[in-house]
Amino acid sequence: MTALPTTSVGSLPKPDDLVKARSKAAKGGLAPAELRTLEEKATREWIGFQEQIGIDVLVDGEQYRGDMATYFAENLEGMAVSGLVRSYGNRYYKKPIVVGEIRRKAPISVDWFRFAQGLTEKPVKGMITGPYTMMDWSFDEHYGSREETAMAFARILHEEARDLEAAGATIVQVDEPALSARADELPLVVRAVGAVTKGLKAKTILHTCYGNYDEIFSYLNRLPVDQLDLEMSNSGLDLLERFAQEPLRKEIAFGVVDVHSHVVEPKEVVVERIERALQVFGPQKLTIDPDCGLKTRTVDEAKGKLRVLVDATRAVKAAHGIR
Repeated sequence: MTALPTTSVGSLPKPDDLVKARSKAAKGGLAPAELRTLEEKATREWIGFQEQIGIDVLVDGEQYRGDMATYFAENLEGMAVSGLVRSYGNRYYKKPIVVGEIRRKAPISVDWFRFAQGLTEKPVKGMITGPYTMMDWSFDEHYGSREETAMAFARILHEEARDLEAAGATIVQVDEPALSARADELPLVVRAVGAVTKGLKAKTILHTCYGNYDEIFSYLNRLPVDQLDLEMSNSGLDLLERFAQEPLRKEIAFGVVDVHSHVVEPKEVVVERIERALQVFGPQKLTIDPDCGLKTRTVDEAKGKLRVLVDATRAVKAAHGIR
């Protein structure tokens, strides 16, 4: 793997025709095979775009997923799905409900991983929603304990991670956007994620969204993964000074473009952010990516942010003689 590699977090925006098709399919107006064809087409286009601009580690773009938690819930026994629940702003999702013992009927994301990896010789990340987030974002009507529910999710997600590895995934990312929801449960996050990653030979990544990083800082080195993927530009790179004082003993994926903004950052702004990161992290430990998934941006905005991310990284590598 090249030093200072580039990647994306996971989700990418769906083209308009796929958005309309998914809505139509949800109402029974489109056959699953027809929807699958459009999802494959969009996945193929996003893989092609990432290769075209020179991203090093690719994602499938999650064109086949709605909400990250609901997607897994829909494919598990012991789960039901509620009506629409407001998450933030004017965005809604169908909240999972634990109604019985959680079991995995079959691999959930492996088929799509194989499809995406078959389109490129570059590594594609296997991506699963983490056990703590699955628990925190679900109604529990069965286990009666947040800890027991999280560990039940961890057991089946460990099976999923092992199947992704067996299918050829050399990188497995665990998405835990709810990690900082409750500081008192950070030991549970560590234990649940550890149950997912235990025994994996693949490189493991934990991605979390922006939260109270200061409150969770002491746990960052305890998380049982090889790399942490953190939103940094949205928080004004505020953790850099602390990382300089209290080093991260892991690799870091460093968010340099803000996925909450419609503005495509100027190249010089992204270059400056990468340069500041290099003052703390060596290029072998530093991956450059967006703050979070780009699915809330338009297709053009997402492409613009990814292009500037790659261009800025190339400029920094050239300036430092990094290969």
